[in-house]
Amino acid sequence: MARDEELKEKWNVLVGKLSTQFADGDTLELDAIIYLVGVQELGQYHRKYKKNDKLDLMHIAICRLLEPYGYYEFEFFDDDGWPHYTIKEELPALKAGEQSVLMKEAIVGYFVDKEYI
Repeated sequence: MARDEELKEKWNVLVGKLSTQFADGDTLELDAIIYLVGVQELGQYHRKYKKNDKLDLMHIAICRLLEPYGYYEFEFFDDDGWPHYTIKEELPALKAGEQSVLMKEAIVGYFVDKEYI
């Protein structure tokens, strides 16, 4: 199976499973899944988040998701339990479609590592 087809198949399985678990079957978008990864990484599941917190959660997720690619490195947890990352390598200039593929690939890898899919 071609790499693109394999990614597409795993992505569809992941979206279906997450959508059933977290959105009553409504299809989750990429940003929503990134947000879920941020909540997972923070580990503070049962609290309400403000808009700025939600953006920070997405930033945490992006750092964590792109860490295996060498773009970010975990640095420390602050006093409130929020993880902090440092930039190891600047992201290359990618077209929107390429960004989407990179993030989907990183998300699928993350959930495979977590044995969710």
